[in-house]
Amino acid sequence: MAPNDPQWGRRGGDGPPDLDELFNRLRDKFGGMLGGKGGRPSSGGPSAKRFGGGVGLIVAILVLVWLGSGFYIVNPSQRGVVLRFGKLAETKMEGPRWHLPYPIESVELVNLSQVRTVEVGYRDKNRVLKESLMLTDDENIIDMQFAVQYTLKDPVAYLFNNRDTDQDAVKQIAESGIREVVGKNKMDFALYEGREQIAASVKSLMQEILDRYGTGINVSQVTMQQVQPPEQVQASFDDAVKAGQDRERQKNEGQAYANDVVPKARGTASRLMQEAEGYKQRVIANAEGEASRFRQVVAEYKRAPGVMRDRLYLDAMQQIMTQSTKVIVDQKSGSLLYLPLDKIMQLSGSVTSGAADATPGSESVTSAPPAIDMLPRSRDAFRTRDRESRP
Repeated sequence: MAPNDPQWGRRGGDGPPDLDELFNRLRDKFGGMLGGKGGRPSSGGPSAKRFGGGVGLIVAILVLVWLGSGFYIVNPSQRGVVLRFGKLAETKMEGPRWHLPYPIESVELVNLSQVRTVEVGYRDKNRVLKESLMLTDDENIIDMQFAVQYTLKDPVAYLFNNRDTDQDAVKQIAESGIREVVGKNKMDFALYEGREQIAASVKSLMQEILDRYGTGINVSQVTMQQVQPPEQVQASFDDAVKAGQDRERQKNEGQAYANDVVPKARGTASRLMQEAEGYKQRVIANAEGEASRFRQVVAEYKRAPGVMRDRLYLDAMQQIMTQSTKVIVDQKSGSLLYLPLDKIMQLSGSVTSGAADATPGSESVTSAPPAIDMLPRSRDAFRTRDRESRP
């Protein structure tokens, strides 16, 4: 009520308004809104009037609250699925929305961008052997733990096509898919190099099954948490792994040695082949040259046999004597003169080296006479030898 209301302060001048009168006016207004007759009733005491007006006000407030409960807001990452008496009515996009309040209609807000996770083989780092143990193609048992991350792509299918989709459908499909994929591969492949391939195969198989069931789920990633043999055979498996590593190491060492030796051997073989080819060409060329020279000599010999015989003799003697250090001179008197050229050359070489190394002085003077006296002695010694006459 405004301060300038004529009813304000009716009693006592500036005092508070008459509460009974105010209550009656509000009751008349809400009574008109609800279809009742306006004005005050002609009968009934003040208690009946107050009771009837209070109920109407309460009913009006409850109706307003009930109608206001139908307002809701759909976020950009959500979709609002409206149900009318439990049956699908429509799907609302983001923004402020309103639906007929409960129990006529209800709304389910489904988050499409939320990444949901299902763990298979473990719960909060605790192993679940019933889910993690599985059989491989070579009849070995491995312990595999993995997690599946997924989002929703169809809120209607997610809500109506399956019951308890997160805990039952996704988990069971993930476990079934991983067992099918692992059962088609060897144990070593699943433990080492095949983890990524197995995860990709499981993701593809899960998506195919989920789409077939109409779950409205999109598998975003399959992550391998731990893949190992069972604890009972872990020690033996570690020994086998070490043996395999030693084998690979020795193979690598052998391959490295082969990579070092084989190129060297091939290079040596190539060099020997080239040397042999060069020797072959040289021998052939020399043989062809000798044959050509012999043919030329034969042609010249046919022209002048005597001259060619003397020339061949002289060439042969020249070739022989060039490799000898001793010379025998045949004199006409019938005596042979032997000249030790090797000794003479040694003495002359020593004299020359001594003269080159010595400084001008007494040493160069004293070293010269022995070389001068050596030659007559040698000649006298040679003359005393027995002389043979020429036949």
